[in-house]
Amino acid sequence: MARTVDWDEGDGPDRAAAVLAIDQRALPGEYRVRRLASVDTLIDAIADLTIRGAPALGATGALGVALAARRHPGDPDTVRAEAERVAAVRPTAVNLRRGVERALARLDDGADAVVAEACAVLDEDEATNRRLGTRAADVLTALGPDCPLRLLTHCNAGALATVTWGTALGAVRELAERGRVAEVLACETRPLLQGARLTVWELREMGVAHRLLVDGAAASAMARGLVDAVVVGADRIAANGDVANKIGTYALACAAAQHGVPVVVVAPEATVDRTTASGADIVIEERAADEVRGFAGVVTAPPDTPVYNPAFDVTPAALLAAVVTEGSTFRGGAWAGEKALSR
Repeated sequence: MARTVDWDEGDGPDRAAAVLAIDQRALPGEYRVRRLASVDTLIDAIADLTIRGAPALGATGALGVALAARRHPGDPDTVRAEAERVAAVRPTAVNLRRGVERALARLDDGADAVVAEACAVLDEDEATNRRLGTRAADVLTALGPDCPLRLLTHCNAGALATVTWGTALGAVRELAERGRVAEVLACETRPLLQGARLTVWELREMGVAHRLLVDGAAASAMARGLVDAVVVGADRIAANGDVANKIGTYALACAAAQHGVPVVVVAPEATVDRTTASGADIVIEERAADEVRGFAGVVTAPPDTPVYNPAFDVTPAALLAAVVTEGSTFRGGAWAGEKALSR
């Protein structure tokens, strides 16, 4: 599989620079790559979930600035305005704005420097996620029984949510390579079915034993003793360890607490927002009502039905066994590890 997002410098006036993105709306039925040649099309791709996943959005933010810098050489004010438009598309995922700000910091050095910085974000992603996966696999091994683990995950935190490799599914990859995965239960993840469409597709590609379940069956699976640990990604992590992730994560954590199942959050350091004190301060994105009223063109509710459609919820740190990044771990109310002192 190609990188989830990548940079194409183009080869002349008829083929200008562009961002390449795997179209996640088309999976699993079709694997296709879109060529996004303008900031407008890039913004649309973020909004319609062609591109999704916090680390992938961070890289896309940087690539959006690179695209603007290529389109508007010598016009830094326009580039900054375009960059702000990109950063504002999805407010909950802190990585998006951080990617924008990282690339934008090189603007005074010229468009080539901005492009180089954006490409550096891409190159760093796999190394970060491999290290993250190893650390999280160690934590899950220590928390679980001394046998192959039965894991439950929600939404998609695999290679498709990053530039490559994955966060929560990166830990599953590492555990599978160690022979420590018995099965992964993947929640379908309503309303857009990222678990069914994307996570199951990735697990199949990885050759990891898995089953799909409706979101409402997860608590029952825990009650029946089918889950050794829950492992998920994150879109923003507050300084106190509270975690914003796909809607439904909080309910999973409540059920896990009832049944003594540890919940481990796996995300890069870039997802930790030290300026956000707690989950109460995280802005939760709400999406279009039609995502809930129907799916794939099929209407499942009266067209005027009022809808509450938050894209994320916040899980309090008290319900989590651990939050693992590539350089630190949050457990028992405090951060520890090589990057903990920076907090």
